[in-house]
Amino acid sequence: MSNKPLHIISFDNPYPPNYGGVIDVFYKLKSLHELGFDIYLHCFYQDRNTVSDELKAITKSVHLYKKNRNPLFLFSSYPFGVKSRFCQSLVRNIKAVEAPVLFEGLQSTMLLHQTELNCNMYLRMHNLESNFYAGMSRSETNWLKKIMYYFESRKYRKYERQLSHFEQVFTLSVYENEQVKKWADNVVYIPVFHGNVHVKSFSEKGDYALYHGDLRLPDNKKAAQFLIRLFQKIPDYQLVIASSNGKDFVEQQLKNDQNITFVTLKNEDHLESMLANAHINVLLSFQQSGTKLKLVNSLFKSRFCLVNENMVDDKDILTLCEQATTEADFIFKINELKNRPYQDNDKRNMVLARVLNDAKNADTLSKLIANG
Repeated sequence: MSNKPLHIISFDNPYPPNYGGVIDVFYKLKSLHELGFDIYLHCFYQDRNTVSDELKAITKSVHLYKKNRNPLFLFSSYPFGVKSRFCQSLVRNIKAVEAPVLFEGLQSTMLLHQTELNCNMYLRMHNLESNFYAGMSRSETNWLKKIMYYFESRKYRKYERQLSHFEQVFTLSVYENEQVKKWADNVVYIPVFHGNVHVKSFSEKGDYALYHGDLRLPDNKKAAQFLIRLFQKIPDYQLVIASSNGKDFVEQQLKNDQNITFVTLKNEDHLESMLANAHINVLLSFQQSGTKLKLVNSLFKSRFCLVNENMVDDKDILTLCEQATTEADFIFKINELKNRPYQDNDKRNMVLARVLNDAKNADTLSKLIANG
């Protein structure tokens, strides 16, 4: 394939690729560029207003559009996340280059309701947003936010059914693929793009159990609280909670626990170092939304991964994990794994090269777009 033009409209600026959704966007861009696509990137942003050299190197052009967070949009029939991502300059820039359009996330699709596009259109779903916001509402303790998330979920439940605009809808989890198939037949599962190529080699023993995540998110805060209570019952083994935020929140939960510490993550290299030294990655979620990116990174960059059922929905990836459901299950598994030598690299390399291979999955995506 040579110099095939493609518009990509992203819900956020994908550089730096330092949180779930934009990681998928950035490494997909990179992989499609390597396959010969000329990418015209359009990004809505709130704070990430810099076009990095890394983005310039893999695109023909990058356009940034500030999100319009008008509070009156809360009363729109469209979800706030959709309504806030539109401006007229996007219409002009899309129409200036004749090319298919790949929308990254339903949030980026307000354009469809503002103008007529005479091109093939594709959607990458990043969540079942109705489920995501329903889960946020359940986990949130602030009542105003709880109500806002609830109504956003209701709006997305209606909005998600409008998938007839697209030649193909690309889901990033088996669970979401099965759900979307109930109301659309143009659905293809393409796993998350993540940037890893090979599983890193490690010694048989690490030093601690690790939980990492963005502690601004209610689901992650709930998981951290669960693990703190858990490790208060395993006082002879160390739990490290690592995040770029949430130090005060974690320390408020502790009761002079010597085996539980919080580490403020400085950057991606710091996280990689924490993963490399961990023996067990304890990863759980109270929301079902497919295989989580933090698990993907842990499988490539660390040792044992102990998960609950909401962390993974791909049966091949699940074979690489240890699984627990209840608090008692987690305690039993941690006590078992803390002394077990890690020897799973060969199996991981074989499975991940087949299932979570960025180059292979980009090739599948490119063929679907080329044949659209």
